Amino acid sequence: MDNAVPRAMTKGGSFDLSVMDFSEGYVSNEHRELHRSASESADPLSVSPLQLAPKSSRSPDSPRSPKSPRSPKAPGKLSSLSPRSHRQSHFQKDGRPKKGGSGGKGTWGGLLDTDDTSVLDPNDPNYDSSEEYDHSNEKKPNTELENYKKKATIIVEEYFATDDVVATMNEVKELGKPEYGYYFVKKLVSMSMDRHDKEKEMAAILLSALYADVFDPSQVYKGFSKLVESADDLIVDIPDAVEVLALFIARAVVDDILPPAFLKKQMAYLPKDSKGVDVLKKTEKSYLAAPLHAEIIERCWRGSKNTTVDDVKAKINNFLKEYVVSGDKKEAFRCIKDLKVPFFHHEIVKRALIMAMERRQAESPLLDLLKEAAEEGFINTSQMSKGFSRLIDTVDDLSLDIPNARGILQQLISKAASEGWLCVSSLKSLSVEPERNSTEDSAAKSFKVKTQSIIQEYFLSGDILEVNSCLEQENSKNCAALNAIFVKKLITLAMDRKNREKEMASVLLSSLCFPADDVVSGFVMLIESADDTALDNPVVVEDLAMFLARAVVDEVLAPQHLEEIGTQCLGPGSIGSKVLQMTKSLLKARLAGERILRCWGGGGSSRPGWAFEDVKDMIGKLLEEYESGGEIKEACRCMKELGMPFFHHEVVKKALVTTIEKKNERLWGLLKECFESGLITMNQMVKGFGRVAESLDDLALDVPDAKNQFAYYVERAKTDGWLDNSFCFSKQEHATENGTRK
Repeated sequence: MDNAVPRAMTKGGSFDLSVMDFSEGYVSNEHRELHRSASESADPLSVSPLQLAPKSSRSPDSPRSPKSPRSPKAPGKLSSLSPRSHRQSHFQKDGRPKKGGSGGKGTWGGLLDTDDTSVLDPNDPNYDSSEEYDHSNEKKPNTELENYKKKATIIVEEYFATDDVVATMNEVKELGKPEYGYYFVKKLVSMSMDRHDKEKEMAAILLSALYADVFDPSQVYKGFSKLVESADDLIVDIPDAVEVLALFIARAVVDDILPPAFLKKQMAYLPKDSKGVDVLKKTEKSYLAAPLHAEIIERCWRGSKNTTVDDVKAKINNFLKEYVVSGDKKEAFRCIKDLKVPFFHHEIVKRALIMAMERRQAESPLLDLLKEAAEEGFINTSQMSKGFSRLIDTVDDLSLDIPNARGILQQLISKAASEGWLCVSSLKSLSVEPERNSTEDSAAKSFKVKTQSIIQEYFLSGDILEVNSCLEQENSKNCAALNAIFVKKLITLAMDRKNREKEMASVLLSSLCFPADDVVSGFVMLIESADDTALDNPVVVEDLAMFLARAVVDEVLAPQHLEEIGTQCLGPGSIGSKVLQMTKSLLKARLAGERILRCWGGGGSSRPGWAFEDVKDMIGKLLEEYESGGEIKEACRCMKELGMPFFHHEVVKKALVTTIEKKNERLWGLLKECFESGLITMNQMVKGFGRVAESLDDLALDVPDAKNQFAYYVERAKTDGWLDNSFCFSKQEHATENGTRK
């Protein structure tokens, strides 16, 4: 194509050839003439005076100069019409991107682009005032959440180190921002998932404590939702994340802090191939669908949790005894390190001092151990002072076993202070005798000692009648102050033991029939001494709350007695207020009665608690056997072996219904014997008769004269002293009709 002519487009659509330079002779003379004619007739205003640079040769003989296509250009002139040069700008470069930075090859145009320097015009028909809204505050919630996340992480770490539920709850309350509660739930669970079973159990316990009291249920729900959604991420760092998270969700369902419907609702929102779906399926099929799943799930991590305090105390005793024999301080310090409970080192100090006071020959090595432990930093100053302070508080009790305990302790304090490893200014004075209550005389002292022996024997034998007999001898006048001392001692000793003894203590308390005021006084004394008890038992608030709630469920105390206890234990941040707050939370929970009755396993023994359906079946069989000719002593023995005096109202109900249905008063004789022997209390009688009154309408469908018979037996029970005269059948019936029928 040697004769090809480059052309320039004019505004009118024609081609301007005047811009061409034919000096190199690439066109014919005819073409030159055409070019000249066109140039003369062209409108100079319609065509830009563009000048074409000479086109270099492409022949092999005349190779193109590498600089020719990129030769300098004069303003307003096109340097070349080569494929490279025709895309260049016709105007002087002003530093801005071509077409405003858009519209180039392979890019979208700038139709939607906006200039940062543009100003909104209020007179513009499309003006929107919302576009001028200051968005400077939009990032504040994110900043607040970031701060919350940092503080939440610190709180969880401290909780795992101290195991202090109450202190952690207070810290979360002080943290505020309840709308971010879901993040704390997520953080707590996720941080415990890759730790030991102890931390997992601690996390589950803290969640139950925070639920409804600190966090709204919706925040707990949202927190678990976030955990399920992040299962795919969790499994990267925690290989068994599916199993562990499934167990956490199952535990939350069993603890009534997460509704069972959570599983199906979350399943609908998750992709079918996500790990979250696997978590929910495992929760439902492997845990919640299993027989006795509640007991299994509640004990899944509990091996290390419930025995922590007892185990630590046992280990402290063991290594102190070994040290006294061997004198190996390095081994003793290694044992202190292995305990990993720096917040509980005051127990080492206390037990070492008691051992030094009991065994005077061991005094010197034990004091040397404490001195070096303080100097080397194994036991800090605070824990050392706390250990001595605890011993000062209990020196009067020690005096019963160690003659001149006060004088010996004073000598130990003086020696430690003179050697510089004890700060005396932080200790109470031993020179002044502490104030005593009116009952703190020799008789009360003697009663305390005998009470401890009675309770310890009861924990071994489980014989409630023997305890009653002993109390009648030691407190023949039924002194209210001594009854309160017994209640305090019973619960104090039980709190330091396992669930079996705690259950036995509750059973005994419901069987003693102490006046409610005496029991209230006992709990007030317990709460007043809770600060000292907390040094031995870090979960004293939870234990006291559970004992108090159990007393209400067992009808030992009435709900209004909680307010009476509250008036005697004032202070918003006091131990008493915390105990009462937790007690009320326990009693308000769904299925509170059943859960509290089984809080320590039930049965008053080391065996796992009976299921209520099993207990009902056993009571039914017991009554059937007696009705068919069984002995009354055997029936009473079987009722005692059940070990559930708080459930004897079921015996009253079944016996009364059977008597009405069969018109056979043999079971009435059994109830009479049980009441006269103290096996069934008046409270249980009232509750049993009340339950029958509530079900009379259903019973009348099978026994038409059921109401008349029941009215007869109510009057008979009042005559025999089983029921109080305030029990009114007509009121019960009327209330039932108003509540269910009309």
